[in-house]
Amino acid sequence: MDYTISPLGDQAIVLTISKEINEEAQRKVQILSKQLDEQQPDWMIEYIPAFTTVTIFYSPTMLAQEDVLPHQAAEMEIENLMSSITTETAGEPRTIEIPVCYGGDFGPDLEFVAEHNSLSIDEVIDIHSSGDYSVYMIGFAPGFPFIGGMSKKIAAPRRDSPRLTIPERSVGIAGMQTGVYPIETPGGWQLIGRTPKKLFTPEADTPSLLRAGDKIKFKQISEEEYVNWEEHSDD
Repeated sequence: MDYTISPLGDQAIVLTISKEINEEAQRKVQILSKQLDEQQPDWMIEYIPAFTTVTIFYSPTMLAQEDVLPHQAAEMEIENLMSSITTETAGEPRTIEIPVCYGGDFGPDLEFVAEHNSLSIDEVIDIHSSGDYSVYMIGFAPGFPFIGGMSKKIAAPRRDSPRLTIPERSVGIAGMQTGVYPIETPGGWQLIGRTPKKLFTPEADTPSLLRAGDKIKFKQISEEEYVNWEEHSDD
């Protein structure tokens, strides 16, 4: 696996796997993350996977060696770790279905996305709900999935003026990406719908429903189905 190593302060190292955001880069990040989960070096404090990088935070005292600086020792440890990684897959990805009620109060920017791309509202919904998506990373807010694979036919810029409050579970578009706001938060993505499915439950053993590498399928539902889901489902 090709990579570059860069220090990040005096307690972290950044491994850059690729210069481009794509599924191959995401797969390699997953493989490295799996290795770190399984081996968990005692000098590692935590690691943070992103689109094309993995940042590893380490304990300088546990890497202290005579005539070797901690970041140099960390680089050597990481190179040893990387030498044991094969190109095996990161395991079969999960497929998660996310129901979405599009438009109306749930998706106030759906009309803008349609007009921006010279499409009808129904065409935007059809394209968005029929896409083949992958979660590239979790970030920005707890459980927030950055989802790749959206058609450029419905790409739209972020809002000029971000909203101070985005309702939780809102589905949005920003550029060539789509995503879901798991919690109420400020944000500038174009909102096209909302899901009744909870993506972040802090009281659970695994708070985030989604994780990097997951496949996503959006399914259009009616407002009645949305209300029924919220009233009767624990999801």
